[in-house]
Amino acid sequence: MTNFYGLLGVVAFVVALLLSVVLHEAGHLLTAKRFGMKASQFFAGFGATLWSRRRGETEYGIKAIPLGGFVKIVGYTPLETVDPADEPRAFYRQPAPRRAAVIVAGVVMNLLLAFLLLIGLAAGIGIPSGDDATTVVRHVSPCVSAADVCTPRDPVSPSKKAGLRARDRIVSFGGRPVRDWDELSRAIRDTRPGTPVTVVVDRKGARLTLPATVASLGGSGYFGLEPAARTRRLGPVAAVRFAGRFMGDMTVAIGEIVVDIPHAIPKLFGHERASTKGGQAGSIVGGAEASGQVFSSNDTWRDKLTSFVLLVVSLNLFVGLLNLVPLLPLDGGHLAVVGYERLKALVFRIRGRPDPGPVDMTKLMPLTYVAVTLLVGLGVLLILADVINPLKLPQ
Repeated sequence: MTNFYGLLGVVAFVVALLLSVVLHEAGHLLTAKRFGMKASQFFAGFGATLWSRRRGETEYGIKAIPLGGFVKIVGYTPLETVDPADEPRAFYRQPAPRRAAVIVAGVVMNLLLAFLLLIGLAAGIGIPSGDDATTVVRHVSPCVSAADVCTPRDPVSPSKKAGLRARDRIVSFGGRPVRDWDELSRAIRDTRPGTPVTVVVDRKGARLTLPATVASLGGSGYFGLEPAARTRRLGPVAAVRFAGRFMGDMTVAIGEIVVDIPHAIPKLFGHERASTKGGQAGSIVGGAEASGQVFSSNDTWRDKLTSFVLLVVSLNLFVGLLNLVPLLPLDGGHLAVVGYERLKALVFRIRGRPDPGPVDMTKLMPLTYVAVTLLVGLGVLLILADVINPLKLPQ
């Protein structure tokens, strides 16, 4: 059954990825049509066409490889050959503000989707309350370690040795009744390392008494478990505030990860990967693996859904922010070209000279090839890392 849930998680991630990219492209499509530009194709996926239907002047369809999508706007660059009849509606012939709006519309769709998902999470499912942890076990630490990863030298944690499981509710620790995480953590800290204790847990309605021995970490008693937190639903205004704060924090975190990638590359295939910020970067393979781990974990379905929603939010934020990078062929690169054209036109106008027109894209092709090579190379490297040395979520 675990394998089934893992496969379900992978399928859910692929569907979420496809929908996210299709919504990104839909942003370009709808804005282009709104401004009277001609969009000849809108497809989900790549490769061979499985199904298509023409509605008006646009062909909509599905292709065989479900890992993306695209919209073809006539004349997206001056390098394209455009039918003379379509020339007035070509993208590159439109005013700069309209072109900029079409370019950023895809990013806006991704950011809007992430924002709405976070609001739905906070108002509908509920978010963990960090100040109200329970004595229910969410995660059993596999080893005694202050780091997020275990090494062969780290001893097995007391909680794992004792046989605790996720969803167990600890009733008493060392003879002391515990009602919340504060009381439980205080009982653990007050126990001298090396002291045998009995832990009474409620497991699916049955009371079990488990013998254990408290370990030492940093001079204090250590047991090795993560508590589950109570969830609370927020009102509409509080949910919007939560979504805004969360997106801001995650944007900073994604930025730190991207900046640290060059430093983390030598560690992608070693046990230190998880301990570096750049090592947290992953490919679509890693995202699918993480989703599979979420679905097959011992968490409650509420926690699984929360984790999956946050995974989809991070996916959309990453897709949106990556596309803002001012390098062709990304949206940010096309936006930079529009900005450069307008700046150059302004300088020429001040000097009393005519508008020089569109940028000569052929001069930008070498830089585009370099950017594509770097992006594809990094993508392949991350895929290999996710296959050979995948990141593991707490189970």
